[in-house]
Amino acid sequence: MNLAPIVLFVYNRINSLQLTIQYLKNNFLSKESDLIIYSDGPKKEEDKEKVQKVRDFLKTIDGFNSITINESDINRGLANSIIYGVTETVNKYGKIIVLEDDLITSPYFLQYMNEGLNIYENEEEVISIHGFIYPVKKKLPETFFLKGADCLGWATWRRGWDLFEKDGEKLLKEIEEKNLGYEFDFKGGYPYTEMLRHQIEGKVSSWAIRWYASAFLKNKLTLYPGKSLVAHLGIETGTHSNQEFNTGNISSTPIRIERIQIQENLKAKKVIIKYFKKEKKKNRENIFRKIIRKIIKIFNLKMFA
Repeated sequence: MNLAPIVLFVYNRINSLQLTIQYLKNNFLSKESDLIIYSDGPKKEEDKEKVQKVRDFLKTIDGFNSITINESDINRGLANSIIYGVTETVNKYGKIIVLEDDLITSPYFLQYMNEGLNIYENEEEVISIHGFIYPVKKKLPETFFLKGADCLGWATWRRGWDLFEKDGEKLLKEIEEKNLGYEFDFKGGYPYTEMLRHQIEGKVSSWAIRWYASAFLKNKLTLYPGKSLVAHLGIETGTHSNQEFNTGNISSTPIRIERIQIQENLKAKKVIIKYFKKEKKKNRENIFRKIIRKIIKIFNLKMFA
């Protein structure tokens, strides 16, 4: 196989980064793969020491075919750093595997990514390969397609990334004009439209929502595994890290990739919509419980004041 370079984006999270590298080195194709790292510059004075610790660690990494470290003198921010690094690398190599510094991978992650990139390289309908799938209860197909694109351990080709639209307003306008909000939000399962609005308003700095919207509006598909090959660590507080995934959900066996029919798997999508809605309900219930507990606490304080 002609292996795609792995591009890793890092900032100031040394503990999670060390685990990310440890798990990545355990991949079967790591020794044959080129690792390219983009280290963003410190945003604040108090970040300088943490960023330097990360950069010192980067110089000790081994276990890959080659290692290239790009250190930015300025703070681009996660979104701009990823957009810059992905564009630069995919334009040079034609394809790319992308990770961030708080993700751990199955030993079969690189194998799955490279096989997917090779099998679907010339299929224009396929925009990317994704390594993570939500921990749904129901068994999913070995691999399947969903409309759009995703961001937790992914890969694409130059032809795919060329469709990325940076202008969130332009994307939202097209979604609204075509009345696609309900479909874009997985039938009300997840507030992607709201997230896109927040990106436009500057409340969040998300490249991922624009990547998903860009692929969605072009009717492009992403290949997903039936079992996750990626997990989110959630062990350090990061600027863009607000949820945790169970590392036990990572597959301990390889994903068998065979060429399948290139169309969205509506049955798999239905399972994921159900998962989203269940999580949404759970979050609402948790918020409600917190409010009730707070009211009871205030009431008790008043009672005994």
